[in-house]
Amino acid sequence: MGGKVLKRYVPMVAIDVATKEEAVKLFDELDVTPKPIVKIGMEMYYGLGQEIVREAQKRGFKIFLDLKLYDIPNTVHRAMAAIGRLGIDFTTIHAAGGTEMLTAGLAGLEEGAVQAGVQPAKLLAITQLTSIDDEILHDQQHVDLSLIESVQNYAQLAESVGLAGVICSAHELPAIRQVTRPDFLCITPGIRPSLAVHDDQKRVVTPAQARELGSNGIVVGRPITQSADPVAAYQQIQQAFLANEEEK
Repeated sequence: MGGKVLKRYVPMVAIDVATKEEAVKLFDELDVTPKPIVKIGMEMYYGLGQEIVREAQKRGFKIFLDLKLYDIPNTVHRAMAAIGRLGIDFTTIHAAGGTEMLTAGLAGLEEGAVQAGVQPAKLLAITQLTSIDDEILHDQQHVDLSLIESVQNYAQLAESVGLAGVICSAHELPAIRQVTRPDFLCITPGIRPSLAVHDDQKRVVTPAQARELGSNGIVVGRPITQSADPVAAYQQIQQAFLANEEEK
């Protein structure tokens, strides 16, 4: 792969904290150049709602709202319309919901953005969580495909209905690139500066490895937010991932 892709984003920092005060402290600490993309997930959004999105936007951060929608198509359409009105930059949906649900979600997202007069967010499909491995896939989900084949299938479903890309482990990037167009985005969690520390992730890589495998963007949480020096940790990871590239 050689790490050559059409677009590469600054690292996305997962702000997975319990309170607004903790989140705002991290927003203020990470107000650096280049600014990271702020990932707001379920814990913060369910607890603090749109208020925390606005707090990050006030500080000029791009927002990745990671809510992983998965429901019947009509419900997903309505929920995505509400997300679209927020003016965020990236959001997620489960590919396992099938093409009808994915299509409904994309339509809702675009409708909400039009209503608010903002650019629609890039919609990314969840393939398989980085906490899933082949054993869980076969023994608990009773899926006959290999993990790689499952991820390829979900990526193709997402691409077929016009989604911007997928969330996947960097380990699956070469396989996804084989079956999708060159500008299809692959955003990769499971990033650890040291492979000695996995936490609850099963398929992890370093920022430099993600770059070499061809990731468009990396999601990093605890190695930055739980660091004694979040700014230094972010800058080290950003430099390892982007090297001398111009950030997006």
